Amino acid sequence: MRIETIRAYHVVQPFVDGPYRMSKGRVADAFDAVIVAITSDSLTGWGEMAPLGNFYSAAFPAGTRAGVPEIAPHLIGQDPRGLASIGRLMDTVFKGHPYIKSAFDMACWDLAARAANVPLVTLLGGKESDTAELYKVVTHGNVDAMAALAKRIVKDGFHRLQVKVGGNVHDDIERVSAVAASVPKGTVIFCDANAGWTPYQARQFADATRAIDYTFEQPCTTIDENMSVRRMLDKPMVLDESVTSLEEMLEIHRRGAADGLTLKISRLGGITKTRQIRDIAVDLGFMITVEDTGGAEIDTAAMAHLSLSTPEERRLHAIAFHEWVTVRTASNMPPVTGSRMGIPDGPGLGIDVVPDLLGAPFFEIGG
Repeated sequence: MRIETIRAYHVVQPFVDGPYRMSKGRVADAFDAVIVAITSDSLTGWGEMAPLGNFYSAAFPAGTRAGVPEIAPHLIGQDPRGLASIGRLMDTVFKGHPYIKSAFDMACWDLAARAANVPLVTLLGGKESDTAELYKVVTHGNVDAMAALAKRIVKDGFHRLQVKVGGNVHDDIERVSAVAASVPKGTVIFCDANAGWTPYQARQFADATRAIDYTFEQPCTTIDENMSVRRMLDKPMVLDESVTSLEEMLEIHRRGAADGLTLKISRLGGITKTRQIRDIAVDLGFMITVEDTGGAEIDTAAMAHLSLSTPEERRLHAIAFHEWVTVRTASNMPPVTGSRMGIPDGPGLGIDVVPDLLGAPFFEIGG
């Protein structure tokens, strides 16, 4: 097999529930996605990458689009099944910027699995369960609105909440206390500051909320800062933004800085590196969530395959991003029943992308 053509599409995906709000006043109205199609031997593999605005990570939408023509010409003629070789080639011809490489890597995995006529989960180690438990996000807002949203989410049958914090500490103490009081005992709560606090602020929050059962997620920016909070913490800690490479994951383990990790596919550079870090982290004893910075059916399908190939006893939860957005890009999307998500039937990612829904490609090579 040889890569014959590559096409890239720009698809803005507005949020169903309006603006998405997180700490420090950061707001996004949509995922701004790049979708890549790689064709070989009459088969097409699909990949997707969608930064959350310009503020969530080093990735940004315009940078992704600008990087596509820098990498794609080097992939023409390569065997898409040589996933490690493809990764090394991309790192050789374009240093850094893993988020730009993520959609190419994902499309190659999809194509390799379609060529083998197996679902992607098989190539990723095999399916550990049929479905994964989903969580829902309680976005940053006023106390009453956050409590009301939490109640509505639980009423809809969900048992896991990620509550956004990272703003004014005393206000966030009130917000989380109200959310916890509004949902049944036993509801799983994660308090995610998205690296919005200093250690001083994070310790203030942790001390004032000792009576609430929750997991603390990425309170501060650096591993050192989060470690200084963890030393006084009597709750589990999960790190997300701190995990951008295998080396950082190993440093987190060496220092005992977290109990769990949230791995973002595009932040790590694609499925290849996410799977590597996931497998080593599982062996080291971490609890794992695999997701991404955003996207619709394509990216959610990749997240589902990675989640369901993670041992169930080491899996925290998953998220259904394709239900967040108002646009469709594919049929046979990842199935969601109640509060659980599975993988679509079929080879590769299992989804059926509808090119007419994507518009005209902004980049095309080969043919």
